[in-house]
Amino acid sequence: MAFWRKNFSGFLPGLRTIHSSINSEGTAAHTQLLGIHVLHCPDVVGIVSKVSECIAFRGANIHSVDVFVPENKQVFYSRSEFVFDPASWPRDVMDNDFMNIGKLFQAEGSVVRVPNADPKFKISILASKQDHCLVDVLHGWQDGRLPVDINCVIRSPNTHVVRFLERNGIPYYFMPTSSVDKREKEILNLVEGSDFLVLARYMQVLSANFLEGFGKDIINIHHGLLPSFKGGNPAKQAYDAGVKLIGATTHFVTPELDAGPIIEQMVERVSHRDTLESFVAKSENLEKQCLRKAIKSYCELRVLPYEGKKTVVF
Repeated sequence: MAFWRKNFSGFLPGLRTIHSSINSEGTAAHTQLLGIHVLHCPDVVGIVSKVSECIAFRGANIHSVDVFVPENKQVFYSRSEFVFDPASWPRDVMDNDFMNIGKLFQAEGSVVRVPNADPKFKISILASKQDHCLVDVLHGWQDGRLPVDINCVIRSPNTHVVRFLERNGIPYYFMPTSSVDKREKEILNLVEGSDFLVLARYMQVLSANFLEGFGKDIINIHHGLLPSFKGGNPAKQAYDAGVKLIGATTHFVTPELDAGPIIEQMVERVSHRDTLESFVAKSENLEKQCLRKAIKSYCELRVLPYEGKKTVVF
């Protein structure tokens, strides 16, 4: 994934800060910040011990550690959360400490983030006529559930959404596209500087040239439990097939249509009593939840690449 190739240092959204307190002598204690470290490397003895030793040596305290070592594979994944005193462990020293751990274990990725200190991920959102996912992402940004900054929105005209974007100072662009002219060069110029893209029911298939030109991760929401019901109008495909479970899938975009590594999936039961309208309403609700959770997981460094076409999601 592009995140691991290009973004080993820099930005993370705010998750939590443990604020200053007053000690028994009446003086203010230092603010404790939350840090996150993720590691992907060949599996050898002593990795967890070394990461824990590094954190403890700097007077920090581990709050949680998730580890995944696939059976019969020499590969190691971990995600650690810890709290630390920035006065005792300056950020440049922390970066160097975890860089050295990465080098020691020949890591494919050794990434550290400090929420509330690092800038948030900057995203651009592409959408088409259906706006339920776009509106949900915008509201998630507004109320702080999604720790991102929005660079711009590119979509078809919608008065309700435009008023929200103007009121909140979010740049937006109306860009009619077609299968003949997808206006990809213009879009690439507009999304420059974004850390990743979100396709909130964007109905154009992005070309391999676009993916290469952007060079970072793109997250897409698809109605349906991939690999079933690919392509256009998946809700009607599923309805016509008489399925009893409907779902939504959030995945990374790759040149192959709807075949990128899956980040999140959600399901809901339906029955013969559902009409196409109630079926679609349930589907749209799943899509909103699934996309929102995937964006949040990505920003919290919970999504790691696994075997090329898969992900580890802590």
